[in-house]
Amino acid sequence: MQEIFGIVIFILAILIALSVVADKIRLPYPILLVLCGLVVGFTPFLPDLALDPDVAIYVFLPPILYDAAFKTSWHDFKKEIRPISTLAVTLVFFTTVAVAVAAHYTIPGFSWPAAFILGAIVSPPDAVAATSITKGLGLNRRVITIIEGESLVNDASALIAYRYAVGALSGTFVLWRAGLEFILVAIGGIAVGVAVGFLLVFAHKKIKEHAVAETSLSLVSPFIAYFLAERVHASGVLSVVTAGLMVAWRSREVFSYETRLQASVVWETLIFLLNGLVFILIGLQLPLITRQLGESELFRLVGYGLIIGVVTIAIRIVWVFAGAYHQSIFRKRKPTFPYEKAEEVSWKNVFIVAWTGTRGVVSLATALGLPIILPGGATFPQRNAILLLTFVVILLTLVVQGLTLPLLIKGLRIKPEENKQQKEEDNLELTLTKKVLIFIEENFPGQFESKVVDKIRKRYRTDLNILQKKDSRSGKEKQETAAQHLYHTQVRMAQLAVLKYERDLLIQYHKDGTFNDEAIAKAVKELDIEEMRLQGLIQKAEEVRSFLMP
Repeated sequence: MQEIFGIVIFILAILIALSVVADKIRLPYPILLVLCGLVVGFTPFLPDLALDPDVAIYVFLPPILYDAAFKTSWHDFKKEIRPISTLAVTLVFFTTVAVAVAAHYTIPGFSWPAAFILGAIVSPPDAVAATSITKGLGLNRRVITIIEGESLVNDASALIAYRYAVGALSGTFVLWRAGLEFILVAIGGIAVGVAVGFLLVFAHKKIKEHAVAETSLSLVSPFIAYFLAERVHASGVLSVVTAGLMVAWRSREVFSYETRLQASVVWETLIFLLNGLVFILIGLQLPLITRQLGESELFRLVGYGLIIGVVTIAIRIVWVFAGAYHQSIFRKRKPTFPYEKAEEVSWKNVFIVAWTGTRGVVSLATALGLPIILPGGATFPQRNAILLLTFVVILLTLVVQGLTLPLLIKGLRIKPEENKQQKEEDNLELTLTKKVLIFIEENFPGQFESKVVDKIRKRYRTDLNILQKKDSRSGKEKQETAAQHLYHTQVRMAQLAVLKYERDLLIQYHKDGTFNDEAIAKAVKELDIEEMRLQGLIQKAEEVRSFLMP
């Protein structure tokens, strides 16, 4: 046990180092981590570290899905529910059948039940991989919503298909019963998620002023949603996603500012560690699998795995384009906000959706969860072959699709949507400023002294003038405004220098014991909040200045 614990610490150290390297070389870190896991796995002096499928499904999956759902816009998700449901349900089952046909007729002696099991295992793209690879590429917002929304839901479809495929191997599969149970399992998962979501929102309201308790509750929330659904034989995946969407929808109302600050840091760290461990552990599994196969069988199965991987990629491309045409996804969408233009999603963006189908931890964990002995006492047929084929498909989709996606975006000349996002942020700021001025005029006179009202009013009127003239300014005016933002940035930099001096004094007082630790800790926290505010203002000013003077 101590040896395994040491290996885990060693892997975490590698993970932290590789995350820094991945940022510098701009390589999607899931790919780098999987390849690193392969290298570590084949290192002779290290012991084997097998990934327990129960750990992957019950420990890794709920918080990863909950975090992804929490960051998903319900408005965007609801708006794109048709393509999301088509990809997350219909495409999963279609891929299962297509892979089963390809495996059965391509691989000698591969039975139909084993082929359908393989198809169900490799059918769902991975939420973690998709989010990590598309991050920072400036993709169309609808494209990101569809990709991430699909990844949230498709695990439920795949796991249900897998369950029935294993049942067919034991001779207990009935098509009409499987279809009915799928509907019940899905509806049950959503119902449990709704119930848990309501309970979590109620609980967060009651403990709103206790940031530590709120953060702790948020950490156990995905496990509550998952295990309650599984206890009633419903979809734990859909339960977690539903609860996450519901809590996210109400989070700005029920969370205190302290909880938002604290929980965001805790969750960011947790998800970083979980994602990193998952992908390194994926790489570590190959040596364990290959040792159970002969050399000739190993190379033969790798070749078949490449064929299955190509089939999964090709099926997705065909299905996405066919579905896009059928659902008229190319038509112009009505603008959501008055300042938006009607948006037409080109075939290029549809191709991006079609190409982003990387497989990951759910596929591997499901494959590792295959029973060694069937209920009747017989050995599970072709288990090692299914494991290796699954790993090859994961590696192929991660490396090929993950590495080529940025090149594909560049080759298709898809323009990043940063300017559009900046415009939306500017319009939000303009709307808020107008509303604030109305609020000041209606509520402040008589409540505060006139000089206080004038000072507050002057500040927001200045902001309003800057925002209203932003798009109509001449080159000279833009230079003057940029110079003003530079001036404000320098003022805030000077304030940061003062904060640093204060922090140095507090550190010295702490070392000397001049004041007690509680007083110093409170002062440090206030400095931290002020520094975060100033850094945000500096970043905003720099963005505006670069926008004015590109």
